[in-house]
Amino acid sequence: MDDRTFFHEVSERVACDMRRAEALTFAVFQELRDRITPKETNDVAAQLPKRLKMMWMSLDRPNRQVRRVHMQEFIGEVRRMTGLADDAEAERAVAAVFAALQKLLGSPSGQEGEAWDIMSQLPKDLKKLWMEAGRKSGGPSGTQFGA
Repeated sequence: MDDRTFFHEVSERVACDMRRAEALTFAVFQELRDRITPKETNDVAAQLPKRLKMMWMSLDRPNRQVRRVHMQEFIGEVRRMTGLADDAEAERAVAAVFAALQKLLGSPSGQEGEAWDIMSQLPKDLKKLWMEAGRKSGGPSGTQFGA
């Protein structure tokens, strides 16, 4: 999957334009990356196309510590960074990016290969969202995401 296809996947799932999908991806990538080990961060980066890899690694710091937070804080941070209206929109955005990332990593259930490695480092509530993300059919839910 190339960058454009990835952003298209996200935009279709949350009914937004490509530019908004890129912003949502950036925010989710920053939060997700900070919740996994630096080694795993590099393993994921190695499987991403160039532009997504740059987004994934952007703002990463050498020797950073893993931030252990749960779903509500994760979603709250994505909401804050993207200016989404509420936590429900932020959760849909997170699920859309999770699903697209799983697809890119070749994991139909979010539990194979590199996707498993990511999931195994998440707290229980984020693991549940990770696993549910790939199962959802995607497509617009009726709510248009603002710019």
